Amino acid sequence: MTSQTPFDLRWFAHRGGGDAAPENTLAAFETGFHAGFRAFECDVKRSADGVLWLLHDDTLDRTTDARGPAAPWRWENLQLVDAGSWHSARFKGEPPPSLDAVLDFAARRGVWLNLEIKPNPGEDAATGDAVARRAAQWSAAHPSVPAPLLSSFSHPALLAARAVLEAQHADVPLALLVEAYSAQALAQAVALRAQALHTDWRQVTPDTIAAVHAAGLKLRAYTVNQRDVAQRLLADGLDGLFTDRLELPRGL
Repeated sequence: MTSQTPFDLRWFAHRGGGDAAPENTLAAFETGFHAGFRAFECDVKRSADGVLWLLHDDTLDRTTDARGPAAPWRWENLQLVDAGSWHSARFKGEPPPSLDAVLDFAARRGVWLNLEIKPNPGEDAATGDAVARRAAQWSAAHPSVPAPLLSSFSHPALLAARAVLEAQHADVPLALLVEAYSAQALAQAVALRAQALHTDWRQVTPDTIAAVHAAGLKLRAYTVNQRDVAQRLLADGLDGLFTDRLELPRGL
């Protein structure tokens, strides 16, 4: 295998900075960038007043000092939430960022974003529509930066995103996220005209890679945190992987 370079876009920093910083924060992206990553994954949902912002869970409990479902919160109040202290004292007071703040980071640093559409319950189509509109608008304004890759476990969210991208003739790629690889999942990704299929790394075999490539798609795996696993998957022809371990690409 060839040596890993800082600009190898096969490697995505999971949720911005893996386990080195509080997930889905600007501090995480800066941490990942300084570790050499140039591709980043994060989770996007809508606030109650329609602002796109970053959070993985349906509730605020795990990664902020607030409690309860995220859906009812307005953006003006979310900005006051501490999304850093749960990780370590160093990041106390780190707020959750808006999608626009993350897009500004991508423009400034010239990096590639994988925006996982993570709808609040019942907001699949609306969130897919909103993320696709913003991604298309931003990509048109920043032609020198890679267009964001939009992924989701939600088929309705991706259908809504696809409809927006077609209507706007926007060249923004999609990826279908699945927990378990199957021929049906691959067919669904093809029907979406997705660029890629993303699945759990335990689902990836040489035959899986061959089948996805034969369908004209790329295959990426989450979340790979072991060096021997990463080395094997990349040697088998995997197109990319998501990791929490920012040191993992070194030497691979």
